Amino acid sequence: MIATSLSRMGKSVRRMMQKLRPWPGREIPGRFQAYSHTLPDRYPWIFEFIRSRVADEAATRLLSFGCSRGDEVFSLRKYFPAAAIKGIDIDPRNIELCFARLTSANSRTTCFVAASDTQAETSGSYDAIFCLAVLCLGDLTTSGAQRSDPRLKFEDFDRMVADFARCLKPRGILVLHTTNFRFCDSSVAGDFDVVLEADAAQLAPDVLFDRDNKLITGARYHPVAFRKRAATAGADSSNTVP
Repeated sequence: MIATSLSRMGKSVRRMMQKLRPWPGREIPGRFQAYSHTLPDRYPWIFEFIRSRVADEAATRLLSFGCSRGDEVFSLRKYFPAAAIKGIDIDPRNIELCFARLTSANSRTTCFVAASDTQAETSGSYDAIFCLAVLCLGDLTTSGAQRSDPRLKFEDFDRMVADFARCLKPRGILVLHTTNFRFCDSSVAGDFDVVLEADAAQLAPDVLFDRDNKLITGARYHPVAFRKRAATAGADSSNTVP
């Protein structure tokens, strides 16, 4: 009987470890980043900056795109106790783990959805969107690739950030950090102003590619946060502050 109990315990531990270990290379249509690695409060300098620019109110809405297993969402909760925070990830297994971490204290203002993009989100609904170390593929750097395609294409990056722009409120903030393409090359960059740049030490070593998916040798791109311009005077209905 003791042996049976130990056997069941061993199986439970193995199942838990399988959930916690990285899942590299799992092919999911529409996926950018192939790894689920993340850490709690991974970018405090970014979170602190956004907290200084976005009011923490019940009406504030934040989106973590590519939320993995929820560390980013739960870290943002510490900076924004009152805000509504949503996490989206393409891998349903990641979302299952996110839901498992919810508590009664944060379940009303925190939610998670398995999706490959933001097309189901309402236009002009978010005060800030975070997309950190998602629109990139580390293998392009380590392999010395001269082109990002066919594994990663600028047109897919452009489509993704354009929809982020649609989802943001006027004067909402888009945060992009560690990508294989530059936001300034996107079709919506003209609708935004840079509000935060990273120091050299805060940049990941990932290489950059141009609109034609060609390597930009030696390029570094420091802008990481971009404020959406108000369409017309008086159109600002967001909770962002100057």
